[in-house]
Amino acid sequence: MTTEIEDAFRDDAPRILGAVARYIGDLQLAEDAVQEAFARAIDLAAAGRAPSNPSAWITTVARRVAVDIIRKDQTAARALPGIAAELRRTTDQPMPDTFAFSGDERLELILLVCHPDVSEESRVALALRFVCGIPTADIAAVFLVQETTMAARLTRAKRRIHESSIRFTTDDDSGVTSRFPDALTTIYLLYTVGHASPDDRIRAAALDLARDAHRLRPDDPEAAGLLALLLLTEARQSSRLSPDGEFVTLGDADRSEWDQRMIADGERLATVALAGRGRFALQAGIAGLHTTAISWLETDWPTIGRLYDRLVEVWPSPAAQLGRVVARGYSPDVGPEAALAELERIPNAFEGTLAPQSFAVRGDLARLNDDLPTAVDSYRRAAELEPNDRVRRFLERRITELGG
Repeated sequence: MTTEIEDAFRDDAPRILGAVARYIGDLQLAEDAVQEAFARAIDLAAAGRAPSNPSAWITTVARRVAVDIIRKDQTAARALPGIAAELRRTTDQPMPDTFAFSGDERLELILLVCHPDVSEESRVALALRFVCGIPTADIAAVFLVQETTMAARLTRAKRRIHESSIRFTTDDDSGVTSRFPDALTTIYLLYTVGHASPDDRIRAAALDLARDAHRLRPDDPEAAGLLALLLLTEARQSSRLSPDGEFVTLGDADRSEWDQRMIADGERLATVALAGRGRFALQAGIAGLHTTAISWLETDWPTIGRLYDRLVEVWPSPAAQLGRVVARGYSPDVGPEAALAELERIPNAFEGTLAPQSFAVRGDLARLNDDLPTAVDSYRRAAELEPNDRVRRFLERRITELGG
């Protein structure tokens, strides 16, 4: 592969795939067409006739390849009646020789994978693979499954989109509206995965997608809330690890290292978004209060607790309930003892993926309540279940500090 084509693959493959997928409304077919177009570009380069603008050339050729596949494949034509009809109308019209990216191709991919028949986890996996370009093996590691298992999930998800009679395009305003909340959730989960991963590309892609979503729907409070939340979280990223690469809690972070420009942008957006009182807006408000606090102990815990009260009403997830317990545990008007009792009442808090965090919270609250044996036991349980090596080492240090 020539350097120019390698650059096109590394830098523009998601945009190319998004542009082709938007044109035909089918992820699996778009992927096949893009692979074929890259192969043709490599052959041309080997023959000394490399395209002068590989990304535009590959995009145009991939669209043509996809059209040819649909024309030849009666099954695909039946599965995609919308484009089949369009092709019958435009058979004699030549396709343009060049293609210009709109800037929204990756967001269009996110909206495409937010198909009603695709599970939330599969949407995130598809986004990691095709929007962020993360290898299947690395995605499998994120979800703690075998590579073959993840490959099968991706294939099934693509097939569901492929076999659907729904052709999605961002020109369909009602279609965008119906998928937009799920797209925001997918972007949020994408950033969450990136926050726990050493691969900075995931966080960067999620932040770009949040900006694109806000640009696409500037009057949507939740789009503003999501962007605010990610900006306020990303602003603290530089202090998450110590100089030797170990995990640092928000309470121990050096706040002078935080990105003040991101914080200002995030606070501005959060202020606007909070009027909508949606899930992401409320989370952004909570993040904003954490970010503006002088220190962990001087955080405005009562106000954060009230925001969590509202968050639990609109998003009654175990994660939101756990955050509420933490805020109430540090609030002078509630305290750790009452918060510990509330923690035990959260359904399924100590099961599944939330279990390590729940045990760690129990340890923190027990430590605040001067119940060191319970704190040590809880940190130990959290460390046993924690999949992240850095966080596990942090928990083990906590155990040691408490004499466990």
